[in-house]
Amino acid sequence: MFVLCEMKDTVRIPPWEFKENTTDAIMDILNKKFANKVVYNVGLCIALWDLVKLEDSFIFPGDGATHTNVHFRYVVFRPFIDEILVGKIKCSSKEGVYVSMGFFDDIFIPADALQHPAIFESQDQIWAWEYEVDEDTKHKLFMDIDEEIRFRVVDETFTDTTPSGPDTTNTESDIPTDPELKKPPYTITASISDSGLGCMSWWNG
Repeated sequence: MFVLCEMKDTVRIPPWEFKENTTDAIMDILNKKFANKVVYNVGLCIALWDLVKLEDSFIFPGDGATHTNVHFRYVVFRPFIDEILVGKIKCSSKEGVYVSMGFFDDIFIPADALQHPAIFESQDQIWAWEYEVDEDTKHKLFMDIDEEIRFRVVDETFTDTTPSGPDTTNTESDIPTDPELKKPPYTITASISDSGLGCMSWWNG
């Protein structure tokens, strides 16, 4: 679930921070820059682990700050494919179930990856697994909001959210974009179609 990734960045230390220990100042800047942010094709950065190497610092003309190339290792959230994780159900729709792990919310279980057969209760906006007790009896096991759920990671998607320049060919480019339509930078697709997966209450007896 968590991995150590070696990264490199140029750290700028402004003059008013020269009184601080250089290593402490660099670590503080790296944590502020990367913590709780997604790095494309790397994952969700959690916290700085350590500094591997500090190269020579430079001061450029017109800028009193120092610039240092730093090699460091960061704790990153990036589960591997087929890893089993536990989260909580955030909400549901006809498309599937959305899961949160507290620090990461962009986990989606498509409808076809739920336990079969599953039905969507449109009035309550929740999914239910129609568990067959015997040939004549079926029992609905509901997937309620905030219930703990065990799932398997089946895919991951990174989206480059770097701002691009204005589209001069589009006469409606000045129309603001709905923030809800923006894609998250990192999403995980999951499944609960295997035995032992799904709501924890189903399997706890």
